[in-house]
Amino acid sequence: QVQLVESGGGLAQPGGSLRLSCVASGFTFGNYAKTWARQVPGKGLEWVSGISSDVRVTYYTGAAKGRFTISRDNAKNTVYLEMNSLKPEDTGLYYCAKHLTNSIASGMDSWGQGTQVTVSS
Repeated sequence: QVQLVESGGGLAQPGGSLRLSCVASGFTFGNYAKTWARQVPGKGLEWVSGISSDVRVTYYTGAAKGRFTISRDNAKNTVYLEMNSLKPEDTGLYYCAKHLTNSIASGMDSWGQGTQVTVSS
């Protein structure tokens, strides 16, 4: 069965960095686009960044652009989110998700359990 397991969250100071990882199993990892999203306290689920299966297409929301970098290693079945210049408003539960196809324009059908990121001094 499809499994997505996130890790790498924790407490960071404003201006600091964290690197999130999501290890997947149960499907052919390289065939599907992946997304990072976050659940922010008091808000709904926010899409943070996506990456196509062939790495040619990446997408970032305005809040992530210039500070976060998404990448993937198909040989390791892992997608990463490098987060720099962290702000308190980046605090949230970060999820990775598998898309239905190789395109980030497709819907998502599987989610991990999330990893908590807290940005605070």
